[in-house]
Amino acid sequence: MRKLGKTDLNIKRVGFGGLPIQRVSQEECDKIIDEIIKHDVNFIDTARGYTISEEYIGNSIKDKNYKFIIATKSMNRDYKGMKKDIDISLNNLKCEKIDLYQMHNVKMEEYDSLFEENMAYKALLEVKEEGKIKHIGITSHNVDVIKKAIEDEKFDTIQIPYNMVETQGEEVLKLANDKNIGTIIMKPLAGGALTDAKLALKYILSKEYIDVVIPGMDKVEQIEENVSILKDEIKLTEDEIDCINKIKKELGNSFCRRCEYCMPCVENINIPLQFLLEGYYTRYDLKEWSTNRYKSLEKKASDCIECGACEEKCPYDLNIREMLKNAAKVLS
Repeated sequence: MRKLGKTDLNIKRVGFGGLPIQRVSQEECDKIIDEIIKHDVNFIDTARGYTISEEYIGNSIKDKNYKFIIATKSMNRDYKGMKKDIDISLNNLKCEKIDLYQMHNVKMEEYDSLFEENMAYKALLEVKEEGKIKHIGITSHNVDVIKKAIEDEKFDTIQIPYNMVETQGEEVLKLANDKNIGTIIMKPLAGGALTDAKLALKYILSKEYIDVVIPGMDKVEQIEENVSILKDEIKLTEDEIDCINKIKKELGNSFCRRCEYCMPCVENINIPLQFLLEGYYTRYDLKEWSTNRYKSLEKKASDCIECGACEEKCPYDLNIREMLKNAAKVLS
């Protein structure tokens, strides 16, 4: 157990990511929540955008004699929209106060506007004053957004993807830890690309500047496996380090880190989002959710004109054009 940054929240370093709850039943969710109580996993992270995740989790925890620490998040950027989402979250999660409410998936081009009059940050401050939420956080796939948020010191926590193949956030995580801002890790299995969950989580938690990792779990047996790494000292062996280096080499040339250096696309395609949705489809088995999201996009992977401008900007030399073709094939 450790403090989440400068908050008063004592959390287990392995938390519960609520995204995959979308693909289970309420009955299965109940069993999962019972199991996380058994292993004293007290930090739950979900989101307004995860369809029925908030509601299922709320139904499962409402009558439990256990102190959960609940985090959720909203993509709404304006004052009224954020206030409305917070009330929906409170109702869905069956609680009077949410421990951590986060601005979800913030982009650099929208960051500064969030603090203007009648925008989302003002709503969060007011709701915090009203006692409906305790702490305010931010999530993003963009390292520059997180770095700016840390420097501004307007947030109690940051949440960013980090794993053995997505290490671009390492320096900002250290910076956040230095400033006593809570560090939450999403995508610990690289969207399902990493198959050895114990090794993936051990790699992350071997970093002392990381407070909590939130693997998505949709099966009871995953919980004991994931929590088991906390039983002993979290120190990587030489064999584990060799295995990690091998995995990095194998995935390195075909894995999008969502750094967004390929952007903007001349056709206005959100390139990293295409690969993210493909990962949800193929590795998370969220087929309906990911295809519906894909269909709703104004510009899709199938709109690529193969100009190659994105590949010239990619710091990882990815074959983005071929990857977009594959994403279009899968998601269409």
